[in-house]
Amino acid sequence: MSFSAPARALYPRIFSGIQPTGIPHLGNYLGAIRNWVALQEKADQVLYCVVDLHSLTVPQDASRLRANIRDMAISLLACGVNPDKSILFQQSKVSYHAELAWLLSCRTPLGWLRRMTQWKTKKNQQSECLGLLSYPVLMAADVLLYKTTHVPVGSDQVQHLELARDVANLFNSAFDDNSFFPEPEPIVGEHGRVMSLRDPTSKMSKSDPSDLSRIELTDTDDVIRKKIRKAVTDSTSEITYDPLTRPGVSNLVSIYGGLTGMSNDDVIRHFVGKDTEAMKSDVTDCVIEYLSPLRKRIRELRLDEKYVDETLDRGCKAAREIARENFDNIRNVLGLT
Repeated sequence: MSFSAPARALYPRIFSGIQPTGIPHLGNYLGAIRNWVALQEKADQVLYCVVDLHSLTVPQDASRLRANIRDMAISLLACGVNPDKSILFQQSKVSYHAELAWLLSCRTPLGWLRRMTQWKTKKNQQSECLGLLSYPVLMAADVLLYKTTHVPVGSDQVQHLELARDVANLFNSAFDDNSFFPEPEPIVGEHGRVMSLRDPTSKMSKSDPSDLSRIELTDTDDVIRKKIRKAVTDSTSEITYDPLTRPGVSNLVSIYGGLTGMSNDDVIRHFVGKDTEAMKSDVTDCVIEYLSPLRKRIRELRLDEKYVDETLDRGCKAAREIARENFDNIRNVLGLT
């Protein structure tokens, strides 16, 4: 099974994953998904994965998880992930991810995992489990399984990629073979974090209990208007960009710039003489116009389950082919054949 690639690619093989949280929000789109779409034109091979195994570090309702996996796949396709240019698949359908995670965990020092920032943060927010501690090892397995050369990451995932590089080096040194695993390089997206509309000091997230904190790709026009109208700003009417002292206004500047392609400075110049109320109105119109075709495509794909299932099945088969060849080599080196 072959997938088309540009004649002169910047990157040999790209891999990235996203948790099945259902319909993505605007932060997911601007921070990751839009970059995924653009990278399809810059790589020899691209693998994008709905990482459902990662979601199990917290209790999941089975029926809700199934729906979320499907909705995430639908959303990725609607946003422009092209199954003729990328391998789109569900993580748990390729068992080599979990198998390689076990092999890597047998050599990854516990000290490395205990130093991970997300472990330190999340262990106090939810019930501790082995999966939460070893989560980065599964992430390393996701990447190394395909001998990935480049990984698009956000700022909060850089440490996890560094661990994957350390694990790759550990194995390469143990078997005196620098080509055993390539060291994956980060591709940092151009757009920074999109922050919560209710607490602009925190990133936009599905875990926030307030629906008003985020704009989901399927939100109606009226819902978008309500959420942006209620977005937290401050008492100063002038539009400036200063994330430290004016995080709410700066977040709206960033959203407007991200959707229009304007720099923050250009956005500030665009709103000279306007107050935050006028700015919110313009941002609202911009978001509605931008998301309208994505919402339409999501609705269409929800009515075409066969196409979505066939796309994921095709992607799983292609991913298994690559993973099987690499994993057989790993088993052989470890003496498991």
